[in-house]
Amino acid sequence: MSSSILFARHEHHELPDGQHATDDPLGFIMYLHIFAMGLAFGILYPVGMIFGLARSKWHVPTQITASCLAIVGFFLGHAHKGRQYSAHNIHSRFAKYLLFTAVAQVSLGVVLKLHIEKGLIGKIRRPLVIAHLVIAIIMPAFSWVQMGFGAITITGFCHEDHLGQCLAHGIMGSSFIAYGLFLLVMLFVGERMLDRQGRSQEFYDNFIITLWGIVNTFTEHRWGQPWNHKDYQHTAMGIIWWCAGMVGLFLSRNGTRNHIPALVMIFTGYAMSQHSQNLEISTKVHAMFGLALTCAGAARIVEISFVLKDRPHRGPYIFAWQYLPPFLLVESGMLFMGATEEQMHYLHDIGIMHSSYILILTSIAFLIFLLFLCLVNLYVRLAPPSSLSFPPTRVPDSDPDSFDLDLEELDADHDDIEPYRANQGPRSAGTGARTSPERGPRNPPIIDGDNGAVEMQPFLSEDRR
Repeated sequence: MSSSILFARHEHHELPDGQHATDDPLGFIMYLHIFAMGLAFGILYPVGMIFGLARSKWHVPTQITASCLAIVGFFLGHAHKGRQYSAHNIHSRFAKYLLFTAVAQVSLGVVLKLHIEKGLIGKIRRPLVIAHLVIAIIMPAFSWVQMGFGAITITGFCHEDHLGQCLAHGIMGSSFIAYGLFLLVMLFVGERMLDRQGRSQEFYDNFIITLWGIVNTFTEHRWGQPWNHKDYQHTAMGIIWWCAGMVGLFLSRNGTRNHIPALVMIFTGYAMSQHSQNLEISTKVHAMFGLALTCAGAARIVEISFVLKDRPHRGPYIFAWQYLPPFLLVESGMLFMGATEEQMHYLHDIGIMHSSYILILTSIAFLIFLLFLCLVNLYVRLAPPSSLSFPPTRVPDSDPDSFDLDLEELDADHDDIEPYRANQGPRSAGTGARTSPERGPRNPPIIDGDNGAVEMQPFLSEDRR
């Protein structure tokens, strides 16, 4: 197939100056394009990545299916009628990089699947494996960016004077969502890495906060231009990020836990909730964003000090409370991404109330969090045991050692509330109660049992009584 056919463009209407999309309806073909690309790059490729990391036989079929669907979606995107867009919009320009990434990923997969051990391919097989893994990891990020570009292309937003604040909302909102995903992944499979590195979770959190604060300090204001209240506020948030981040790095230098990342979230949430806006709906959405971020920080403090008692998280159980910080970060990220100036003006003009809009964004946040949960649990279910710390499970209702976490009883001695079943010894004779040796905050879990192993099951599987 020639490149001229592959990258052929459909007809574009002549758009007036300052307009980047017509007011025509999207059309059925465009909806099919959105569905096909969303399914391919939003679900199938990430699932295929999980299959690959878990060395599942379904990796290749899933990648092939996603690639076929992406090809169909590509041609649908250039055959639509109805609403037209500027010929050189960011969505179409970035598409070639995403497609090149997908082609490279599939091509490397085919070469590696042939298991060629001789000649040039055999000599460079190791670098090809690494490249295949790296591309598989960055593809979801590229796909997320492309979906965002698609959203602003459909609406014609984020041009001229609005570009800067669009970038700020998109990058910062995506960062909060990525942070929520990072916490969720570490909750399931991060224990072994933290033990191996001798670091606490907060060390990496503070390191990222410090770097991000330095970037924000020098990029939130356009140098040479007059300062305004938004420049002052965003720059001040960047300053407090790197200042607090350095304190957190110092406190976590010996692998101890601290509340600095949570405090940064609380202070940032407070600042954004007080962020004055030109429209009431924008003020309300920003206030809800600040509230969600503040709640994420408060939930993180409760998790560290009261749920885990300043100890590292140990499997196999994950408490219900531990899901709150990751979700609230995803929620805050979605609210911030959806609070751009043009979007707020559009909602104000058509009479949409802030409460309805917040509920829609929250619904999207729930769906994104559900996707994250499914992907992580799929990996836990399929990955070889040697690559996992302790696959998390629910506490069975019939388990005599299960307990209720009551905030009024959190001042009880930690030995009375022992969530770490992986560290419990055999039942004592006569009483049937389990004995559990004391453990410091950085000690690795002790595995007991007749065969030196603990019976575990993935979160998604049925409970074994």
